[in-house]
Amino acid sequence: MTVQLQMLGTGDAHATNYYNNNGLLLSPGYTLMIDCGTTAPMALEAAGRSFREIDAVLITHTHSDHVGGLPELARLTHAGSGRKMTLLAAGPLIEPLRETYRKSRSGKSGSPRSLDEAFEVTPLKPSTPYTLSAGVTLELISTPHIRGKDSYSLLLNGDIFYSADMIFQPEFLLKLVRRQGVRKIFHECQLTGQGTIHTALSDLLTLPQDVRSLISLMHYSDQKPEFEGKTAEMTFMEQQVIYPL
Repeated sequence: MTVQLQMLGTGDAHATNYYNNNGLLLSPGYTLMIDCGTTAPMALEAAGRSFREIDAVLITHTHSDHVGGLPELARLTHAGSGRKMTLLAAGPLIEPLRETYRKSRSGKSGSPRSLDEAFEVTPLKPSTPYTLSAGVTLELISTPHIRGKDSYSLLLNGDIFYSADMIFQPEFLLKLVRRQGVRKIFHECQLTGQGTIHTALSDLLTLPQDVRSLISLMHYSDQKPEFEGKTAEMTFMEQQVIYPL
């Protein structure tokens, strides 16, 4: 089995036709959940998968469509096996995650009372490669999203870029492709309007063809069907589909 990516959902925070933009990185003997939004437990079930398959969950930033499912995941994990799943996040995110978990857990019976009771919390240093398994290396890259709020995109196995929510960074994307040899880009996409805290489709369309041809679009709105065939060389990712990397 090669390393694969299955998107549990591909929707933005307001999508109702798509689950939150969360994924599973699948490799022999190791499964990493990328983000755990409010809909992640439902999306896992819809994909025919179980929390028992997941070795660790990685959080890119603290918005609810990326972390809102952590209390339910923790509840299911503890009820099912009593084990603590590993939670990976950049060091600067750990304290905000603790507070976010505390607030989102409120009123949910059965969930562990704190992030540290729920998970083996493991801080990672940004811009530092980590070997997670024989088939997976990971590096966190700080990318801009909302002023004053940390957010981290991912470099997987040195040549695959998976964006967090981020403001358009054209020079950075050009560098990834033309200097660092990145061969796949999974990029969030705001379909309409100007990107102020997200990357707009109109921005991505300004990139050179060789870069656009590497981009798959995710984190989109319910308007996605209206934009089929209007994304140049870029393709839409589909939820629950497994993509070989």
